Amino acid sequence: MSATADITLVRAGTFAVLGADGGVTGRRGALPDGLFRRDARHLSQWSLTVDGAAPLVLVTTARDTSADYVLTPAGTRDEPPAYTVFREQALAAGVLSEHLRLVSNRPDTMTAVLALTVDADFADQFELRSDGRTYDKEGAVRAADARPDGVTFSYERGAWLSRTHVSATPGPAVVEPVAGQATAHRLEWHLELPGHGTAEVSLRVSAHPHGTPPPADALPPSREAAAGAAGIAAFVGSPLPLPPGAPAGLAAACARGLTDLAGLRVPVTGLDGEEVLVPAAGVPWFLTLFGRDSLLTSLFALPYRPELAAGTLSALAATQGTVYDPDRGEQPGRIVHELRHGELAHFRQVPYGRYYGAVDATALFLVLLEEYVRITGDDTTATRLEHQARAAVSWMFLDGGLDERGYLVYSPDPKGLVNQNWKDSAGAVCFLDGTQAEGPIAVAEAQGYAYDALVRTARLARDTWHDGPYADRLEAAAAGLRARFVRDFWMEGPDFPALALDGDGRQVDSLASDAGHLLWSGILDESYAQRVGRRLMEPDFFSGWAIRTLASGQPAYHPLSYHRGTAWPHDNAVAVLGLARSGMADEARTLAAGLLDAAAHHDDRLPEVMAGYGRADHAQPVPYPHSCSPQAWAAATPLALLTALRQGEATAAPTV
Repeated sequence: MSATADITLVRAGTFAVLGADGGVTGRRGALPDGLFRRDARHLSQWSLTVDGAAPLVLVTTARDTSADYVLTPAGTRDEPPAYTVFREQALAAGVLSEHLRLVSNRPDTMTAVLALTVDADFADQFELRSDGRTYDKEGAVRAADARPDGVTFSYERGAWLSRTHVSATPGPAVVEPVAGQATAHRLEWHLELPGHGTAEVSLRVSAHPHGTPPPADALPPSREAAAGAAGIAAFVGSPLPLPPGAPAGLAAACARGLTDLAGLRVPVTGLDGEEVLVPAAGVPWFLTLFGRDSLLTSLFALPYRPELAAGTLSALAATQGTVYDPDRGEQPGRIVHELRHGELAHFRQVPYGRYYGAVDATALFLVLLEEYVRITGDDTTATRLEHQARAAVSWMFLDGGLDERGYLVYSPDPKGLVNQNWKDSAGAVCFLDGTQAEGPIAVAEAQGYAYDALVRTARLARDTWHDGPYADRLEAAAAGLRARFVRDFWMEGPDFPALALDGDGRQVDSLASDAGHLLWSGILDESYAQRVGRRLMEPDFFSGWAIRTLASGQPAYHPLSYHRGTAWPHDNAVAVLGLARSGMADEARTLAAGLLDAAAHHDDRLPEVMAGYGRADHAQPVPYPHSCSPQAWAAATPLALLTALRQGEATAAPTV
C-alpha cells in the first residue's frame, strides 16, 4: 500500500486509524487518527523513533484487524541500515497490541535506541469534527501517571472518568514527560543487538472508557491478528450462490462487504438484557447503533446473515421511546435514531446520547420485523416484539402524523437535525431553487416506508397475533395512504414525484433519488413505478456509476454536496431492489453493474458516498472527501444487489 495512506482497523466496537508507519499524530478534522472506543479518542499520539529519527517505511501490509510494517533507521546505498524493525499491530476490543522486533544486519554488537512518544487527549468525536463548534468543559482534568512499565493517562470531569493504560515488556529505561505538552510522555529503550541477532519490545494500549469494565487481556499481536481473522472468516462463510450471468465483481464485492460487516458489529444490550451484535453505521464517526442505518443494513443482509436483523430488532426494541422528551425527540413508540456514549452526550451538551430524530426508523423497524419473520419463519420474534410493534404503529398514527396530516412528518430540530430522513444534512430537502423546505415536512420515501410497514404489520396481526380487526384497520390505512400519495406528491410537469411536501402542503419540486425508494416500498402502482424507474436511469440522474441524489442541471445540484448531487450506494441499492420489484430487470442490472464497477475501483469496497461526476467526466469514480469507510449500508449494498438480481433467476447457480 501507499507509504502515506492511512490504515483503518475495526473490531468489536473499537477502531484505530494509523499512519503508514503505524503511528498516530493527533490529527483532527475530517480524518482524525488515533485509537477510538465509545465515541472518544483514547490514543492521540504514538510516534516511534529509532536512533533519534523517524524510521523509513519500506512496506506496510494492512488487514482488517491487524497491520505489519517493515521499517529501518537511516541508511545509504554504501552504508545500508544497521538493523531492520519489524512492527506488528493488532486490534481487539478496547486494546491495541504491538510487537517490535529489531533484527541486526551487521556482525558486530550494537545498541539501538528506540523511543515512543505517547499521549491520550480523550477528545470526544464531536470535538474532532471540523465544524467550528466548541464545548465548555469546566473542571476537566487530564493527567498522566508514569510507571515502571509505561504510563497511565486519565481524564476526569466531575463523576466522569476515562483512562488509557500503556504498558511495555520489557519496561522502558526512561519514562519522562515531554516538555511543552500537557500529558505526553516519552518511553525509551536501549536495546542491545548482538551481531545478526534480535531484540524485542511488546506494547499494549488499553482503552478504558467511563462506565465500562477494563478490557480483557489481549493476545500477542500475531495471535490476536489470527483470532480477528478467524472471527471474520466465520462470519463471511462460504461464497454466496450467484445467479447465472451475474455482473463481474459481484462475488468479490459481496465477500468484501461481509468482511466489513463482520468488523462493524458492535455489542449492544437487547430487549431482555442480553448482549446482541448489531451493525454499527460506520467509521470514523458512527461506530454505534444507528436506527435507520442498522435497519437498512440488516434488511440488505437478511437473506444471508439473518442474525444481524435479530440483533438489530432486539436492540431497537430495548431503546424504543416510552416518554416525551423534547430535548432528544423521544416519543412513545418511536424508534431511536442513534446512541452515543461519549462525554458530551453524557453531559447532554449534544442531544445524541439517545436521540430519536428520525421520521423513518419506526416504519423501517416494522418492515424489518415482518421481513425477518417471512425469511426465517421465526414467528416467536413477532410474538416477542408484538408490544413494541403495536407501539410503533401507534407512533406513526399519533406523533408521527398519519392521523393529523395524513403523512409521516417531522419538524426541524434546532438543537439536533434539521432534516430527519436519510438525507439529514441542512438544506438537503430543498425546492428546485435550492431553498430548504420548512416543516412539518413529509418526505416522499418515508410515506413509502409507512405504507409498507402498515401492509406488513397487518400480515403479522392476521397470521401471527390473530387480530383480524387490527389487521383490517392497518390495511385500510395503507390503501388510503397509497391513494392520496399519488394525488398529493405526483408532479404533472416533470411526470415525477416531489421530494417532499412542506408544512403548507406545497410540493418540494426537486428531482431527487428518493423516488427510487417508492419502487421498493410498493406505494406506486406499476405504471407510475415504471415511469420513475425509467426516469432515474436518464443521464442527469445516472452517472454511469450510480444514481445521483439530485438530478444534475438543477440549480441546487452540486457534485460534491453531501446530499445534493453525490451518489450513495445504499440509496442505489434500494433503487435496484425497487427496479427488480417493478419488473425492470434490465435497468436493475445496468445500475448494479455501475455500482460494481465503482466497487472494483475501491478494492471491491463501496464507499459510503461518491461524488456526482459521471464517467464522461473521469474514468474512475471520484471520491467524496468526507466519506466513511468502512460503512455498513454501503458494505451491505452488494448483498442487496445479489437479492435483486436473483429475483426471477434460476435457483441453481455456480459459486466462485
